[in-house]
Amino acid sequence: MILYQRLCGHARFQPHSAAIESECGVLTYHQLKVLTDQCSQWFIAQGLKQGDRIAILALNHPDWFISLFAAARCGLILVPLNWRLSVAELQFVVDDCQPDLILHDAEFTDTARQLSISGIKTQLCGNSNFPPKVAAAAANISDVSDDTDLLIVYTSGTTGQPKGAVLQQRAIMYSAEMSQHMVDLTPDDRVLNVLPLFHVGGLNIQPLPALLYGATLVSHRRFDPDRAVGSLEQDKVTLVNTVPTVLQAMLACNEWKESDFSSLKAISIGSTDVPVPLIQAVHQKGVPLIQVYGATEMAPVAIYQRIEQADIEGTIGRAGVLNEVRLMNAQGNESSIGESGEIQVKGNNLLDRYWNNPQATADSFSDGWFCSGDVAHQDKDGYYWFDDRLKHVIISGGENIYPAELERLIRACDGVNEVAVVGKANEKWGEVPVAVVACEGHVTEQQIKESCRGIARYKQPQEVIFVEALPRNALGKVVVASVKQLLK
Repeated sequence: MILYQRLCGHARFQPHSAAIESECGVLTYHQLKVLTDQCSQWFIAQGLKQGDRIAILALNHPDWFISLFAAARCGLILVPLNWRLSVAELQFVVDDCQPDLILHDAEFTDTARQLSISGIKTQLCGNSNFPPKVAAAAANISDVSDDTDLLIVYTSGTTGQPKGAVLQQRAIMYSAEMSQHMVDLTPDDRVLNVLPLFHVGGLNIQPLPALLYGATLVSHRRFDPDRAVGSLEQDKVTLVNTVPTVLQAMLACNEWKESDFSSLKAISIGSTDVPVPLIQAVHQKGVPLIQVYGATEMAPVAIYQRIEQADIEGTIGRAGVLNEVRLMNAQGNESSIGESGEIQVKGNNLLDRYWNNPQATADSFSDGWFCSGDVAHQDKDGYYWFDDRLKHVIISGGENIYPAELERLIRACDGVNEVAVVGKANEKWGEVPVAVVACEGHVTEQQIKESCRGIARYKQPQEVIFVEALPRNALGKVVVASVKQLLK
């Protein structure tokens, strides 16, 4: 209910302000509330009750937010579906969460029908006929509160089967408040979104906070680098959240160097390790680039830079204003300054549980702290610096090797486009590091190895494999399991 109440407040105080600008036109806050109420009435008319799941399989569209606010009002749970997955992968998610309804746009009609097992209804959205008009019905909202489940967001599954993180309204609101603190979000802001809304980072880092704080969301149906760069200038965008692959594509556009980005307060970036040269390239344009760290289970904001800290290039920032962060070393003690340790988070922004997976829930918490599986170290000023994922750590002869350290060195080698370092089984050492590299032009194995000569010998890659491109998921994260398949 709390999210819906925020929408009602903006509709009351700024009814004619633009809430969402998209290919569909401009939707004011008054219109967004009217459509949300209409959608709520339709959900109730379908016989949906508190706790029922609604899956959504669609490109970015205002109907995402209409459905989300309506679900918040009625106590329903929205399940974003990753449209880049195969039908078999989507079927796993549908079988796991058992939705009562699948919302889909025209592009995914066939997929939705294939997923629609007995008892699941489908409904076309993303057009002028959604939400369908029904006779007025009062939504039963008496039991809806800030601890009511609102989202089940499935993890990317880069190392195994995806898990459904259950996020309650409280968690989403707390994460949004930290997003607001990160960039001083106000109703005067114009927030561009080009990331897919099926990912919690695409939905919750800026687009949903923009609407919760009365700003204007400029929404693109899908990412197109030339259009995104043009929109920054033409739409007087003040904020945009990106991931490295998206931002690199934007920087490669001819218009990037010539465009006027004077309206931009900042570009934020996250999802995976961010190369410092990419940060510097944005700063050369006079635009602050700040990092945000989190995970699906954190709704997803936990650590971030504020705009005035953008000149500290490479840090992921300080602990968010509404959660606690600690680093725990392999001995189970808090890490000292400069010592690497697992990032653990405590706060109201955390998931309540994994859907249908109590064992995974128990395994992910330690005394109330969520164990991220990510490794970082902290400097004397309280800034965190990302090292790698625990699951990526290569143990060679009893020594820990963090692939991200090698990857940063190799990326600096002329001609290297992207790189992933993974462990390969070795009889003598247990594992040895292997670099999988995609290049532009002619780059030799010797050049790659030379780029790592400044670190300990045991860390240096023992082998280099050249590929056309690294396997990545929808948000640009390298799929480690697929990279390791290349070693066979």
